[in-house]
Amino acid sequence: MSLPDFFFERVTSEIHQQMEGVLALAERLSRQHLTPDAQTCVAGVAEAAASVRQIISASMDLKTAADAGLAFDPAPKRLRDLVDEIEARWRDRAVEAGVTLLVSYDGEPEAAAVIDTTRVLQVFDGFVAQAIAGVRRGAVEATLRAAVDGDTVRLEGRVRGGADRDLGERALDIREIEALFGLETALSFALGRRILHGLDGEVRTEANKGGGETLVFAFAAPRAVEAEAETEDTGSGRAAHILVVDDNATNRMVAETLCEMFDCTSESVVDGVEAVEAARTGRFDLILMDIKMPRMDGVTATREIRQFQGKPGQVPIIALTANADPEDAAGYLKAGMNGVVEKPMKPETLLRALQDNLGGDERAAEAA
Repeated sequence: MSLPDFFFERVTSEIHQQMEGVLALAERLSRQHLTPDAQTCVAGVAEAAASVRQIISASMDLKTAADAGLAFDPAPKRLRDLVDEIEARWRDRAVEAGVTLLVSYDGEPEAAAVIDTTRVLQVFDGFVAQAIAGVRRGAVEATLRAAVDGDTVRLEGRVRGGADRDLGERALDIREIEALFGLETALSFALGRRILHGLDGEVRTEANKGGGETLVFAFAAPRAVEAEAETEDTGSGRAAHILVVDDNATNRMVAETLCEMFDCTSESVVDGVEAVEAARTGRFDLILMDIKMPRMDGVTATREIRQFQGKPGQVPIIALTANADPEDAAGYLKAGMNGVVEKPMKPETLLRALQDNLGGDERAAEAA
C-alpha cells in the first residue's frame, strides 16, 4: 500500500468513526427535554453527520472497488423483509423532501435469497436518492420483483421518478450527476452501479409517460430455503447485559447506543484492568472488548478472564478493532475471543455478532 493510500484509509476511517460518535450523541440528546429550537439544532447536527458518514462510506467503497473489487458477505434473506427495510430507510427523508414514497414487493411472500443485504440496500439507496432529488412534487415508486426458478431467484428492482435524463445506458460521469443532484447522491448512485457490476447485474432506464424515468436493475442470486429469523420475537426473558470496554469515550457512547437500539442493557469501563474486575462478577452476557488500551490491552484482558471458573470465564467476548485483517483476527480468536467487529461499528454487523454469540438464548432485538 502506498503512503497516500495508507493516509486516505486512516483519515477516512477516523472521520467515519467520529461521525458515528456525533450521531450517537445527537440521538441521546434528542431524547432529553429540550426546547423546540434545541431539538431542531440537534436534528440538524444529526442530519449533517449522517450525510458526512454516507459520503465517507461511499468514497471508501468506490476506492476499494477501483483498487481490488468490492467484498460481498451473502447470507439468507427473506425478500419482503428487505423491502420493509428499504421503506423504513427512506420514509422520513421522502417526507422531508415533500415526496410520496411508494415501496412494494412483487413475489412469493416467503421467498428468500442468499444476498449481501447491505450491498443490495446500497443499490436501492443510490437510485432512490437520485429519484427523490429529481422530483419536485409527486411520488417516487420503489419495487422489488422476485421470480423463483429452481435454485435461483431473479431479482429486479425498479425505481420510478427522477429527472428527465438518461443516466443508465451511458458511461457514468460523477461530476455531472453531482451537479444535478449533489455529491452525496452522486456517490451513492455510482456505488450502486459498482455493486451491480460486482453482482454481474444489469441496469437500464425506461422513459415514463409524462416525463421522468424508471431505473431498472436486475441480478440473479441463489435461492435460500429459509431466511434468517431476523424478525422473530426475541423479547422473552430478560434483556442481555453487555460490558463495553474502550478507552475512547465516543466509542463507548456509540457501542452503548447500539446496545440500547437492540434492547440490551450495558455498562462500560475504560481499560482491560477494569474489564477483568467487572467480568469477575459474572453479571454480563457478553463483552465488547477494545484491543488497544492503556494499562492492559484487550487480548491480555481476555486471557485473564478465560482463567475464571464457571460463567465468568465462559462469557462471549467480541473484539472491537479498526485492524480486522485475517491474521490479526485469527490472533484474537486464539486468545479466547469469540468474534471480531470492525470499527467503525455498523449496526447490522454488531447485531449479527450478538445473535451469533447469545445463541439459543438470544435476547438482542431486531435491528432498527
